Amino acid sequence: MLTVNALNVSISGSQILRGVTFEVPPKSVFCLMGRNGVGKTTTLKTIVGLQSTDSGSVTLDGDTVTRKRPEQRAREGMGYVPQGRDIFPHLTVEENLDIGMRAQGKTANKKAKLERVYGLFPILKEFLPRKGGMLSGGQQQQLAIARALLTEPKLLILDEPTEGIQPNIIDQIGETIKMLRKEGQMSILLVEQYLDFCKELADVFAIMDRGAVVASGPIAELTDQVVRKHLTV
Repeated sequence: MLTVNALNVSISGSQILRGVTFEVPPKSVFCLMGRNGVGKTTTLKTIVGLQSTDSGSVTLDGDTVTRKRPEQRAREGMGYVPQGRDIFPHLTVEENLDIGMRAQGKTANKKAKLERVYGLFPILKEFLPRKGGMLSGGQQQQLAIARALLTEPKLLILDEPTEGIQPNIIDQIGETIKMLRKEGQMSILLVEQYLDFCKELADVFAIMDRGAVVASGPIAELTDQVVRKHLTV
């Protein structure tokens, strides 16, 4: 579904990514891991077009998107939930969700699509008139994921969805990811620090260090030895 090939990225003269290469298989959950500051978020921003590349390529479902603008990549099937969630705080929950569909022209069967995300995140239906900025961090995360799902992505990209979230909502987000994987309509690229969350949900993983991928493979190969070498602080 996604091929990232030899990405090199520099910001303000400093090289941040060094030949980053990995593949996200179709209908799978891929977990990108690493300590703080190793380039994970920069990798995601480069994939979705918010950060330019020095060299390398990004291919989505067989189509090279490296030189395409972020909105073009979104229309071709990338759904992105960044760190900080980036909901519209002064708009209601209902308005945030509506923008997700309208921005991509995905308003057909609107009622059925909304009921689906309410089924995944029931609290959103209760809070439709509430301003996004009045929600808790966990509720905002649910709103951001729901809004991305309403664009019907081929690839859902989540940047640390459990960061600062209460445990019951982490569980709910985990169950949602399991359900999406079971449905088989999309792949999910997940940047995550929470090791148990990755082990439970991912099919494939890659670990970054100093801007490069230093380990990757099926999740069964994420052994304690690999964790100690590349993830333990």
